[in-house]
Amino acid sequence: MSKLIVSLSPHVHSGDSVQKNMGWVIVALAPALICSFISFGVGAIITTAISVAACVFFEWAINKFMLKNPKCTVCDGSAVLTGILLAFNMPSNIQPWIVIVGALFAIGIVKMTFGGLGCNLFNPALAGRAFLLISFPVEMTTWPKPGQGFGAYLDAETGATPLSIMKEAFKSGDASVLEKLPSFQDMMFGNTGGCIGEVCAAALILGFIILLVKKVITWHIPVSIIVTVAFLSLVLDNHTGILSNANPVFTNPLTEVLSGGLLLGAIFMATDYVTSPMSKKGQLVYGVAIGFLTVIIRTFGAYPEGMSFAILIMNAFVPLINNKFKPKRFGEVPAKK
Repeated sequence: MSKLIVSLSPHVHSGDSVQKNMGWVIVALAPALICSFISFGVGAIITTAISVAACVFFEWAINKFMLKNPKCTVCDGSAVLTGILLAFNMPSNIQPWIVIVGALFAIGIVKMTFGGLGCNLFNPALAGRAFLLISFPVEMTTWPKPGQGFGAYLDAETGATPLSIMKEAFKSGDASVLEKLPSFQDMMFGNTGGCIGEVCAAALILGFIILLVKKVITWHIPVSIIVTVAFLSLVLDNHTGILSNANPVFTNPLTEVLSGGLLLGAIFMATDYVTSPMSKKGQLVYGVAIGFLTVIIRTFGAYPEGMSFAILIMNAFVPLINNKFKPKRFGEVPAKK
């Protein structure tokens, strides 16, 4: 009979670290950043650079001058990643000062107020986006059209996103509005309007594969979100006709999956270690709930997009999910019934 042997340190190290995992997430986001530059030009790079610089500066300044913390936490890469994800949730033509305000809220209020990395209840980048969306709704929902040249920035021509087109069709009950939707090819390769990091589905899927191969994340949360959204979209797509006796409006569930921030949120933000459940069963419950809330908000809410709010809502329920679905302790023997 084998026994659990407890020994003194040093122990074998798995090779994982905060810096290493953050680095791989940034690498996985690189294809989406490249595609955003091709789609939106220099505005995508400027917005991302300002966001990263502001997040790093605010974390450094708060640590040094307010918390008097001698440890340089900016070196763990979390502030850089927060800056990239915050920028990826904004339009490329947004004013620089608004980006800085969002970074201050994300780092100063949502992250550092709770104690820094590992202590925050909500995803800082998503909370920053939600704050900006409520505070500056016009600026945060003015979407530049892709393909206007690398120099297009603040004066870029704007247009509708796939989600806003679908929302218009649902409200009016006019299925002909859906003819404005971009093709699947356009949504896969970034030829559509939207936030910086959400428009190129192929780049996000490539990033997902990188994270899975490097074992930075598991499939449970992203797949459960995507499957739930696809299934519920299929069920609720003709809700207009069901609820109001108007002409039913039907869109392909694949359009719902490829539109908006679903893939970006499911792969890179809902999987955040700090704000997601620890156990596999808890992650599945968490993912299904996010997918459900996303479809409900998209379908019946005021905003065309619901992914950010769905993740933030479920962030608040993570302690309860962890309490219900506790991971098995190392060496634990199941009790005999």
